[in-house]
Amino acid sequence: MSSEPSSAPSSAPPIPVFDGHNDYLQRAMAAGDGAARLWTEGDGTGHMDLPRLKAGGMVGGFFAMWIPDPETGDIEALLKQKENPPFDLPLPQQVPAAQALPQAFAQAAALYAMERTGTLSVCRSAADIRAAMAAGRIAAILHMEGAEPLANPDALHLWHAAGLRSLGFVWSRPTAYGNGVPFAFPSPPDRGDGLTPAGKALVRDCNALKVLIDLSHLNEKGCDDVARLSDAPLVATHSGVHALCASSRNLTDRQLRQIADSGGVVGLNYNTGFLRPDGRREPFRGHDIMLRHLDHLIGILGETGVALGSDFDGAVMPADLADTAALPGFLQAMQDHGYDRALVERIAWKNWMDVLERTWGG
Repeated sequence: MSSEPSSAPSSAPPIPVFDGHNDYLQRAMAAGDGAARLWTEGDGTGHMDLPRLKAGGMVGGFFAMWIPDPETGDIEALLKQKENPPFDLPLPQQVPAAQALPQAFAQAAALYAMERTGTLSVCRSAADIRAAMAAGRIAAILHMEGAEPLANPDALHLWHAAGLRSLGFVWSRPTAYGNGVPFAFPSPPDRGDGLTPAGKALVRDCNALKVLIDLSHLNEKGCDDVARLSDAPLVATHSGVHALCASSRNLTDRQLRQIADSGGVVGLNYNTGFLRPDGRREPFRGHDIMLRHLDHLIGILGETGVALGSDFDGAVMPADLADTAALPGFLQAMQDHGYDRALVERIAWKNWMDVLERTWGG
């Protein structure tokens, strides 16, 4: 990395962004009959829609299916009670597959409805992503954040046939497959037991089907189990650096080295509570805090192991990265910080393409 701002000519084409995590499908599902218009026109709410993706140069990403907890309700409301660290929220109860399935189906259906507008492609391979980008369509990966909808291994095969290509075994609660970390600050990620026997079998099934395994939200012992059992690169789609922000959700340097040793990738989460040194879930001005996380990630993972994983529509964003339309400012901040154009391109989209090709087999 150079210590001087990039001197790339102003005529250089904009750098596209491929993102590791968003929660837009919750908004699409809630919009009901208005979902198509919400996507193609936007309504001024949330962090993303097609016009703002186009304005920000975001060409695709992982679209997550996530199941709200029926007992505790909106996690945002819970977290608002704990704005001032330290805090340590209890883990919600496990959600049965029978309760999770209808919402997962509805969110997957919403993504396929977006595809029918002709503006988005649900991608099953790296070649699909490249084709969508070339055609000017948003390249969407169907991701499951928390394996509650998987009642058994056969269900994974069914979801794979339906387009699922990325799976996080847990959100921040237990499943039949493993344990998520609680929302806690300051806290290590070493909370709870590792993968269950069913979780260990799920690793093997994911490898056989070439489904990417997402370590974000998984506790440290569970991550160790995946590292031991998986033959694919280790990936955390939306996480931060524990050494800079001691949230239970962030990755320790040991975990980062483990991911680096596998040739894996970490997507930087923009959630302010996982970025700020004080753990507060409040917007901040500028990009310096995010750049410090990127510097640390690059120092351990190298220039080929760092990507972006925003958590758009699922988190509190920095003030100067309030939605997808603001992405060019973040990319420019990277260049002003001393990252040359080649490195910014790797972080913005090329590292995702590389790890997906190696995980999926092309």
